[in-house]
Amino acid sequence: MKLVFMGTPDFAVGALEAIVKEGHEVAAVVTQPDKPKGRGKEMQMPPVKACALKYGIPVLQPVKIREPEEMEKLAALKADIFVVAAFGQILPEEILRIPRLGCVNIHASLLPKYRGAAPIQWVILNGEKETGITIMQMDKGLDTGDMLMKCTVPIDKKETGESLHDKLCEAGARLIVEALPAIEKGGLVPEKQKEEEASYVGTIKKSLGLIDWAKDAAYIDRLVRGLNSWPSAYTYYHKKNMKIWECEPVEDIGKGNAWEGSPAGSIERVEKDAFYVRTGSGLLKVTKVQLEGKRRMDVKDFLLGYPIEEGLRLGM
Repeated sequence: MKLVFMGTPDFAVGALEAIVKEGHEVAAVVTQPDKPKGRGKEMQMPPVKACALKYGIPVLQPVKIREPEEMEKLAALKADIFVVAAFGQILPEEILRIPRLGCVNIHASLLPKYRGAAPIQWVILNGEKETGITIMQMDKGLDTGDMLMKCTVPIDKKETGESLHDKLCEAGARLIVEALPAIEKGGLVPEKQKEEEASYVGTIKKSLGLIDWAKDAAYIDRLVRGLNSWPSAYTYYHKKNMKIWECEPVEDIGKGNAWEGSPAGSIERVEKDAFYVRTGSGLLKVTKVQLEGKRRMDVKDFLLGYPIEEGLRLGM
Protein backbone atom coordinates (compact mmCIF):
# COMPACT_ATOMS: atom_id res chain seq x y z
CA MET A 1 0.00 0.00 0.00
CA LYS A 2 1.23 3.50 -0.81
CA LEU A 3 0.89 5.86 2.12
CA VAL A 4 1.93 9.16 3.66
CA PHE A 5 2.99 9.06 7.31
CA MET A 6 2.37 12.08 9.55
CA GLY A 7 3.99 12.20 12.97
CA THR A 8 6.51 14.11 15.05
CA PRO A 9 7.66 12.74 18.47
CA ASP A 10 9.22 9.48 19.63
CA PHE A 11 5.77 7.93 20.02
CA ALA A 12 5.33 7.91 16.23
CA VAL A 13 8.74 6.43 15.38
CA GLY A 14 7.84 2.84 16.24
CA ALA A 15 4.83 2.90 13.94
CA LEU A 16 6.83 4.38 11.05
CA GLU A 17 9.56 1.77 11.39
CA ALA A 18 7.01 -1.06 11.57
CA ILE A 19 5.25 0.22 8.43
CA VAL A 20 8.54 0.42 6.52
CA LYS A 21 9.64 -3.05 7.61
CA GLU A 22 6.24 -4.46 6.61
CA GLY A 23 7.03 -3.41 3.05
CA HIS A 24 4.55 -0.59 2.55
CA GLU A 25 5.58 2.24 0.23
CA VAL A 26 5.95 5.43 2.25
CA ALA A 27 5.70 8.19 -0.34
CA ALA A 28 6.60 10.88 2.20
CA VAL A 29 6.80 11.65 5.88
CA VAL A 30 5.16 14.85 7.11
CA THR A 31 6.43 16.25 10.40
CA GLN A 32 6.80 19.49 12.30
CA PRO A 33 9.61 21.95 11.45
CA ASP A 34 12.99 21.66 13.16
CA LYS A 35 13.15 23.67 16.39
CA PRO A 36 15.95 25.20 18.49
CA LYS A 37 16.59 23.29 21.70
CA GLY A 38 18.98 23.30 24.63
CA ARG A 39 21.08 26.11 26.03
CA GLY A 40 22.86 26.56 22.71
CA LYS A 41 19.54 26.80 20.85
CA GLU A 42 20.84 24.49 18.15
CA MET A 43 18.27 23.39 15.58
CA GLN A 44 17.05 19.87 16.27
CA MET A 45 15.01 17.71 13.94
CA PRO A 46 11.93 15.82 15.17
CA PRO A 47 12.50 12.11 15.93
CA VAL A 48 10.23 11.08 13.03
CA LYS A 49 12.32 13.10 10.58
CA ALA A 50 15.49 11.37 11.77
CA CYS A 51 13.79 8.00 11.24
CA ALA A 52 12.60 8.97 7.76
CA LEU A 53 16.05 10.09 6.68
CA LYS A 54 17.49 6.80 7.89
CA TYR A 55 15.26 5.00 5.40
CA GLY A 56 15.69 7.57 2.63
CA ILE A 57 12.05 8.71 2.78
CA PRO A 58 11.25 12.24 1.51
CA VAL A 59 10.33 14.63 4.34
CA LEU A 60 7.86 17.53 4.30
CA GLN A 61 7.88 20.03 7.20
CA PRO A 62 5.04 22.51 6.70
CA VAL A 63 4.63 25.33 9.19
CA LYS A 64 0.90 25.24 8.44
CA ILE A 65 -0.32 22.12 6.67
CA ARG A 66 -3.64 23.74 5.75
CA GLU A 67 -1.95 26.17 3.34
CA PRO A 68 -3.07 25.51 -0.28
CA GLU A 69 0.45 24.83 -1.54
CA GLU A 70 1.02 22.23 1.20
CA MET A 71 -2.23 20.44 0.38
CA GLU A 72 -1.26 20.41 -3.28
CA LYS A 73 2.00 18.65 -2.38
CA LEU A 74 0.06 15.98 -0.49
CA ALA A 75 -2.41 15.44 -3.34
CA ALA A 76 0.45 15.07 -5.82
CA LEU A 77 1.77 12.06 -3.88
CA LYS A 78 -1.35 10.04 -4.85
CA ALA A 79 -1.21 7.94 -1.68
CA ASP A 80 -3.87 5.36 -0.84
CA ILE A 81 -4.05 6.40 2.82
CA PHE A 82 -2.54 8.84 5.31
CA VAL A 83 -1.40 7.40 8.65
CA VAL A 84 -1.25 9.93 11.50
CA ALA A 85 0.44 9.51 14.90
CA ALA A 86 0.91 12.54 17.17
CA PHE A 87 1.54 14.87 14.24
CA GLY A 88 0.83 18.08 16.12
CA GLN A 89 -1.39 19.93 13.65
CA ILE A 90 -5.13 19.60 13.00
CA LEU A 91 -5.92 18.27 9.53
CA PRO A 92 -8.67 20.15 7.67
CA GLU A 93 -11.40 18.27 5.82
CA GLU A 94 -9.70 19.05 2.51
CA ILE A 95 -6.74 16.89 3.54
CA LEU A 96 -8.89 14.13 5.04
CA ARG A 97 -10.52 13.70 1.63
CA ILE A 98 -7.29 13.48 -0.39
CA PRO A 99 -6.41 9.74 -0.10
CA ARG A 100 -8.93 7.21 -1.39
CA LEU A 101 -8.95 5.35 1.97
CA GLY A 102 -8.97 8.52 4.03
CA CYS A 103 -6.78 9.24 7.05
CA VAL A 104 -6.34 6.99 10.07
CA ASN A 105 -4.96 7.97 13.44
CA ILE A 106 -3.00 5.91 15.98
CA HIS A 107 -4.45 7.23 19.23
CA ALA A 108 -2.91 6.37 22.61
CA SER A 109 -6.09 5.60 24.55
CA LEU A 110 -9.17 3.42 24.41
CA LEU A 111 -11.54 5.86 22.76
CA PRO A 112 -13.88 7.52 23.40
CA LYS A 113 -12.19 8.10 26.78
CA TYR A 114 -9.16 10.38 26.84
CA ARG A 115 -9.60 12.22 23.58
CA GLY A 116 -7.17 15.07 23.03
CA ALA A 117 -3.60 15.66 24.13
CA ALA A 118 -1.51 13.75 26.68
CA PRO A 119 -3.72 10.67 27.23
CA ILE A 120 -0.66 8.67 28.33
CA GLN A 121 0.03 10.86 31.36
CA TRP A 122 -3.60 11.42 32.29
CA VAL A 123 -4.54 7.75 32.59
CA ILE A 124 -1.84 7.40 35.26
CA LEU A 125 -2.81 10.65 36.98
CA ASN A 126 -6.41 9.46 37.13
CA GLY A 127 -5.53 6.01 38.48
CA GLU A 128 -6.78 3.97 35.52
CA LYS A 129 -6.00 0.25 35.54
CA GLU A 130 -5.74 -0.11 31.76
CA THR A 131 -5.43 1.90 28.57
CA GLY A 132 -4.59 1.01 25.00
CA ILE A 133 -4.40 1.97 21.34
CA THR A 134 -7.27 2.88 19.04
CA ILE A 135 -6.90 2.96 15.26
CA MET A 136 -9.45 5.59 14.25
CA GLN A 137 -10.81 6.80 10.93
CA MET A 138 -10.25 10.54 11.15
CA ASP A 139 -13.02 13.09 10.70
CA LYS A 140 -13.20 16.85 11.25
CA GLY A 141 -13.68 16.49 15.03
CA LEU A 142 -11.02 16.10 17.71
CA ASP A 143 -10.56 12.31 18.02
CA THR A 144 -14.25 11.75 17.23
CA GLY A 145 -13.93 9.48 14.19
CA ASP A 146 -15.12 5.89 13.87
CA MET A 147 -13.01 3.26 15.63
CA LEU A 148 -11.49 0.55 13.43
CA MET A 149 -9.31 -1.53 15.78
CA LYS A 150 -8.33 -1.54 19.45
CA CYS A 151 -5.88 -3.26 21.74
CA THR A 152 -5.70 -3.06 25.53
CA VAL A 153 -2.53 -2.34 27.54
CA PRO A 154 -2.56 -2.91 31.34
CA ILE A 155 -1.17 -0.20 33.62
CA ASP A 156 1.18 -1.56 36.29
CA LYS A 157 1.16 -0.28 39.87
CA LYS A 158 4.61 1.25 39.36
CA GLU A 159 3.91 2.48 35.81
CA THR A 160 5.45 5.81 34.82
CA GLY A 161 4.55 8.09 31.95
CA GLU A 162 7.79 7.05 30.27
CA SER A 163 7.30 3.29 30.64
CA LEU A 164 3.68 3.48 29.49
CA HIS A 165 4.72 5.61 26.52
CA ASP A 166 7.10 2.86 25.43
CA LYS A 167 4.45 0.15 25.84
CA LEU A 168 1.91 2.11 23.81
CA CYS A 169 4.48 2.94 21.15
CA GLU A 170 5.08 -0.78 20.62
CA ALA A 171 1.37 -1.58 20.74
CA GLY A 172 0.59 1.13 18.20
CA ALA A 173 3.25 -0.18 15.85
CA ARG A 174 1.85 -3.72 16.03
CA LEU A 175 -1.75 -2.62 15.58
CA ILE A 176 -1.24 -0.31 12.61
CA VAL A 177 0.54 -2.97 10.53
CA GLU A 178 -2.30 -5.34 11.35
CA ALA A 179 -4.90 -2.74 10.45
CA LEU A 180 -3.52 -1.53 7.10
CA PRO A 181 -4.12 -4.68 5.03
CA ALA A 182 -7.55 -5.09 6.60
CA ILE A 183 -8.43 -1.50 5.71
CA GLU A 184 -7.26 -2.04 2.14
CA LYS A 185 -9.45 -5.13 1.80
CA GLY A 186 -12.43 -3.41 3.39
CA GLY A 187 -12.48 -6.02 6.13
CA LEU A 188 -13.00 -3.69 9.10
CA VAL A 189 -16.39 -2.56 10.36
CA PRO A 190 -16.23 1.04 11.64
CA GLU A 191 -17.66 1.50 15.14
CA LYS A 192 -19.21 4.81 16.16
CA GLN A 193 -17.95 6.35 19.39
CA LYS A 194 -20.44 6.75 22.22
CA GLU A 195 -20.47 10.46 23.00
CA GLU A 196 -21.86 9.86 26.49
CA GLU A 197 -18.65 7.96 27.34
CA ALA A 198 -16.29 10.56 25.88
CA SER A 199 -13.79 12.58 27.88
CA TYR A 200 -11.17 15.12 26.85
CA VAL A 201 -7.75 15.81 28.35
CA GLY A 202 -5.61 18.86 27.77
CA THR A 203 -1.89 19.35 27.35
CA ILE A 204 0.46 18.86 30.27
CA LYS A 205 2.00 22.05 31.66
CA LYS A 206 5.06 22.27 33.90
CA SER A 207 3.00 23.94 36.61
CA LEU A 208 0.97 20.74 37.01
CA GLY A 209 4.06 19.13 38.54
CA LEU A 210 4.13 21.36 41.64
CA ILE A 211 3.27 19.01 44.51
CA ASP A 212 0.47 20.06 46.81
CA TRP A 213 1.32 18.13 49.96
CA ALA A 214 -2.26 18.59 51.22
CA LYS A 215 -3.34 16.06 48.57
CA ASP A 216 -3.36 12.40 49.61
CA ALA A 217 -0.26 10.24 49.24
CA ALA A 218 -1.79 8.02 46.54
CA TYR A 219 -2.53 11.05 44.34
CA ILE A 220 0.98 12.46 44.76
CA ASP A 221 2.44 9.05 43.87
CA ARG A 222 0.39 9.04 40.65
CA LEU A 223 1.54 12.59 39.92
CA VAL A 224 5.19 11.61 40.31
CA ARG A 225 4.80 8.55 38.10
CA GLY A 226 2.57 10.18 35.50
CA LEU A 227 4.89 13.15 34.96
CA ASN A 228 8.01 10.98 34.73
CA SER A 229 9.97 11.78 32.57
CA TRP A 230 8.42 15.13 31.61
CA PRO A 231 7.75 17.63 33.05
CA SER A 232 8.32 15.87 36.43
CA ALA A 233 6.75 16.45 39.85
CA TYR A 234 8.59 18.86 42.12
CA THR A 235 8.61 20.61 45.48
CA TYR A 236 10.96 23.01 47.24
CA TYR A 237 13.80 22.21 49.67
CA HIS A 238 15.22 25.34 51.34
CA LYS A 239 13.70 27.38 48.46
CA LYS A 240 15.44 25.25 45.83
CA ASN A 241 13.54 23.23 43.26
CA MET A 242 13.60 19.52 44.12
CA LYS A 243 12.20 16.98 41.69
CA ILE A 244 10.74 13.79 43.12
CA TRP A 245 11.46 10.83 40.85
CA GLU A 246 10.58 7.78 42.92
CA CYS A 247 8.23 7.34 45.85
CA GLU A 248 5.44 5.18 47.23
CA PRO A 249 2.50 5.82 49.54
CA VAL A 250 2.59 4.19 52.96
CA GLU A 251 -0.10 4.11 55.62
CA ASP A 252 2.07 4.75 58.67
CA ILE A 253 5.58 4.30 60.08
CA GLY A 254 4.71 3.20 63.58
CA LYS A 255 2.87 4.60 66.58
CA GLY A 256 4.26 7.24 68.85
CA ASN A 257 5.89 9.26 66.08
CA ALA A 258 7.03 12.64 67.36
CA TRP A 259 5.64 14.44 64.33
CA GLU A 260 2.13 12.97 64.41
CA GLY A 261 -0.32 15.70 63.42
CA SER A 262 2.36 17.85 61.77
CA PRO A 263 1.38 19.95 58.71
CA ALA A 264 1.39 18.53 55.19
CA GLY A 265 4.84 18.58 53.64
CA SER A 266 6.63 17.89 56.93
CA ILE A 267 9.36 15.25 57.09
CA GLU A 268 8.12 12.56 59.46
CA ARG A 269 11.14 10.30 59.45
CA VAL A 270 14.55 9.98 57.81
CA GLU A 271 16.22 6.65 57.05
CA LYS A 272 19.51 5.96 55.29
CA ASP A 273 17.83 5.41 51.93
CA ALA A 274 14.48 7.24 52.22
CA PHE A 275 12.56 10.02 53.90
CA TYR A 276 8.84 10.11 54.68
CA VAL A 277 6.65 13.14 54.00
CA ARG A 278 3.32 13.88 55.69
CA THR A 279 0.53 14.42 53.14
CA GLY A 280 -3.14 15.28 53.44
CA SER A 281 -3.80 11.56 53.92
CA GLY A 282 -1.03 9.07 54.58
CA LEU A 283 2.73 9.30 54.17
CA LEU A 284 4.89 9.36 51.07
CA LYS A 285 8.15 7.41 51.13
CA VAL A 286 10.62 9.21 48.85
CA THR A 287 13.58 7.26 47.46
CA LYS A 288 14.91 9.24 44.47
CA VAL A 289 15.24 13.02 44.05
CA GLN A 290 17.01 15.70 42.03
CA LEU A 291 17.95 19.11 43.37
CA GLU A 292 18.13 21.94 40.85
CA GLY A 293 21.50 21.99 39.08
CA LYS A 294 22.32 18.47 40.27
CA ARG A 295 21.93 14.98 38.83
CA ARG A 296 19.14 12.60 39.69
CA MET A 297 20.16 10.45 42.65
CA ASP A 298 18.97 7.95 45.24
CA VAL A 299 18.04 9.51 48.57
CA LYS A 300 20.85 7.60 50.30
CA ASP A 301 23.34 9.51 48.11
CA PHE A 302 21.47 12.80 48.42
CA LEU A 303 21.62 12.64 52.22
CA LEU A 304 25.42 12.47 52.15
CA GLY A 305 25.57 16.07 50.95
CA TYR A 306 22.23 17.55 51.94
CA PRO A 307 20.90 16.96 55.45
CA ILE A 308 17.17 16.44 55.88
CA GLU A 309 15.95 16.55 59.45
CA GLU A 310 12.66 15.38 60.89
CA GLY A 311 10.28 18.29 61.13
CA LEU A 312 11.62 20.09 58.02
CA ARG A 313 8.74 21.20 55.84
CA LEU A 314 9.04 20.81 52.06
CA GLY A 315 7.41 23.19 49.63
CA MET A 316 8.61 26.29 51.46
